[in-house]
Amino acid sequence: MTPLEFFARELRQAREASGMSQSQLATAIVGYSPSFVAMVETGRRVPKPDFAERCDKTLGTGGILTRLAEDLVCRGMPPEWLGKWLQIESTATSLLSYQPLLVPGLLQIEPYAREVIATSGRSFDVDDQVEARLARQRVLAGDSRPMLVVVLDEGVLRRPVGGSQVMREQLRHLLAATQRPDVVIQIVPLGAGAYSGLAGPFVVADVGGREVVYVDNALSGEVVEHSSDVATMKRLWESLRAEALPMKQSIELMAKVAETWT
Repeated sequence: MTPLEFFARELRQAREASGMSQSQLATAIVGYSPSFVAMVETGRRVPKPDFAERCDKTLGTGGILTRLAEDLVCRGMPPEWLGKWLQIESTATSLLSYQPLLVPGLLQIEPYAREVIATSGRSFDVDDQVEARLARQRVLAGDSRPMLVVVLDEGVLRRPVGGSQVMREQLRHLLAATQRPDVVIQIVPLGAGAYSGLAGPFVVADVGGREVVYVDNALSGEVVEHSSDVATMKRLWESLRAEALPMKQSIELMAKVAETWT
């Protein structure tokens, strides 16, 4: 059980013990909708300390929900490990990943990952989180590894994360990954100008024929499962692939940029 799932269970049990419905709880705590309460109770939204504090007061839980939100959910783990995503990622048959700013975690080398985590502005133990991120990459090494298709903005190749040597090694790592039959990397060139992908990163995972989406932001990560929302993100994915260079040209661009990092 993840910290998010643990919080969801404790909230649900406390609410049911008080005899309140989700709608009644939302009305009582003020400022949050019944749908938000429902999403927190199913592990689909990350509870803020303010939400937890209001629930504590309404449900008479003595501050335990606030402590859980602060210690387990908000501080204990970075966004990519929240909720159900880790399990989804580890069992997916395909992962369609778009990143406008950074190399995806599954393809980051250790120095690159360390720089990203260390400068994230959040109070993580850097060594622990680097180790966790690299361990997460084992999903690409198993016998049942997923097909990984990545679309990157060209700016990712040119942003100096960790310095020239780190960037050169990171781009060479990407180039090596493209030699695998189960990895595809395509680049949206800077010349594309403004395009729909600038709204932010996401990943579409196929798990047993069912597609779910992971949307990341500075505070948390969210697993999106509603069919209409997933369909919207799939349309966005197709538009991004249309903007991207074919794989051969993408590889040539990555190799060219790698040589500039000297």
